[in-house]
Amino acid sequence: MFESNDALNVKLLDFGNSRKMGENEALQGVYGTAYYVAPEVLGGQYDEKCDIWSIGVITYMLLSGRNPFPGKDKKEVKFLIATKDIDLSKKSYFNSVSPQAKDFIMCCLNRNIEQRYSAK
Repeated sequence: MFESNDALNVKLLDFGNSRKMGENEALQGVYGTAYYVAPEVLGGQYDEKCDIWSIGVITYMLLSGRNPFPGKDKKEVKFLIATKDIDLSKKSYFNSVSPQAKDFIMCCLNRNIEQRYSAK
């Protein structure tokens, strides 16, 4: 979607599974592309913080050119999402990435939903 006639200002949108949520309402069901799915989505009950996880995955990919959960198939990807610990200090392709960007990724990819960043 273009915000204006300026072709350099593009917004990516996906309303395929969107719906309006009430305060403190949990969503149910497993939706989304395996690479970007938050661990709690795999469990079938989640809230809007699953989108923050996806932002973390996208940021990781944009800054490294790699996927944080590179499984050979959907089953392995989901297993890695549920179990793999991410340590950016051990990845040479993150050597030139700022500490602030690394911290942002780690806060987005926090499995503890209470500690994960929110849109607020």
